[in-house]
Amino acid sequence: MRQETTVDRSHHAGTPGRIKRVALWLVAVAAIGLGAFAALAWKPAIAEGPTPPATSFPPAVIAQGARLAAAGFCEGCHTIAGGKPLAGGYAMNTGFRTIYSTNISPDRETGIGAWTEEAFRRAMREGVARDGSHLFPAFPFDHFNQLSDEDIHAIYAYVMTRAPVHQPDHPNDMPFPFGIRALQAGWKLLFFHPARFVAISDESARWNRGAYLAEGLSHCSACHTPRGILGQELSTRRYQGASVDAWFAPALTASNASPVPWTSDELHRYLTTGISKYHGTAAGPMASVSRGLASLAPEDQQALVTYIESLGAGDSRADTTGRSVATALEADTADHQRTDSPGGRLFATACASCHYNRAPDVLPNRPDLGLNSAVQLDDPSNLIHVVLEGIDAKDGAPGVVMPGFARGMSDQDVALIASYLRATRTQQPPWSDLAGQVARIRAQKDGESR
Repeated sequence: MRQETTVDRSHHAGTPGRIKRVALWLVAVAAIGLGAFAALAWKPAIAEGPTPPATSFPPAVIAQGARLAAAGFCEGCHTIAGGKPLAGGYAMNTGFRTIYSTNISPDRETGIGAWTEEAFRRAMREGVARDGSHLFPAFPFDHFNQLSDEDIHAIYAYVMTRAPVHQPDHPNDMPFPFGIRALQAGWKLLFFHPARFVAISDESARWNRGAYLAEGLSHCSACHTPRGILGQELSTRRYQGASVDAWFAPALTASNASPVPWTSDELHRYLTTGISKYHGTAAGPMASVSRGLASLAPEDQQALVTYIESLGAGDSRADTTGRSVATALEADTADHQRTDSPGGRLFATACASCHYNRAPDVLPNRPDLGLNSAVQLDDPSNLIHVVLEGIDAKDGAPGVVMPGFARGMSDQDVALIASYLRATRTQQPPWSDLAGQVARIRAQKDGESR
């Protein structure tokens, strides 16, 4: 006899209904979430205003704005090589491909000539353009937001009294969805906490002034701090060094690889002249930094030095300088076998006649490469760049240039010199894939020049 089984169909009959209700609930939640995000991301446009005439600003305010703009590197980031000042187009290589700086000259159609001071201040403090669109954090509004109203006013006065340049902005090269400006509202929610600079009561007035300049105006940590996968500065690794435009910005903490500590005296010379007796010449992105900081008032320069020195406490290790210099000079003097290696022979013929020092000290215009951080760093990019590109007349010591060897040396030649210096002038482990890194840096530079 067959036994029949009774099946309860009520559960199955209700399943499609429950799925539909859950789906509708999820759609509603998503719609509410998108609406909330849209409300968060939306910023109103600020109406256009007349371009203020130069006579509307006192000359002293314009002059102060010029000093502040130079120390904030406005022209360095918003001007391409050989281009007109503030016209934009400077390429910044990021983890999200290439972002190009915008035209901030007072041209009304392609620049910011129609921006009122209110719109300019909002961009500096909140990272929002006049039309309400969000700016990418390649523009360091997360530092500029610390500036005082007076300093922002002075910078506005300076920018608005420059020559207008009619030049449309270069489109960014960013893959979907990273180029969507509205998504920057989410980035700001996670990583941007706007606030004016607040002095630390336990520190001196000079230190606090230096902190204001370094953290706000000159945004030093933007280059010298590693970034996370979303482009945010990693606060747990502050000032520990980072890659910037295929160069490496060394650590400003005591972990800096240079054998000689960055004392106040060395920092002052380097930051205001681009030359350090023991650390070499500012090159690459740092070259324009020293030129900009040279415009600051002497008391501001000293304040900046006071703050930066405190990050690495170089003055407390100043007594090690003599020993480090003696060790480096001895290593150079004792290297009698350089002609026995291909890298040594290349160095002897192309480099040694300039990079030559003997005890008791180093000549500022003849950097000793055993002391130079470019040879000591884990990343060889800085050394490769300088060998390929040299240092031109506008950077470093007046009247002294270093020729670039990009045309005269192969990738393997440059790699051999770098490997030789690493092995004979440092106690650091050898660099890997040097020829490959030289080829990549050369290709990038060639691409930028086209």
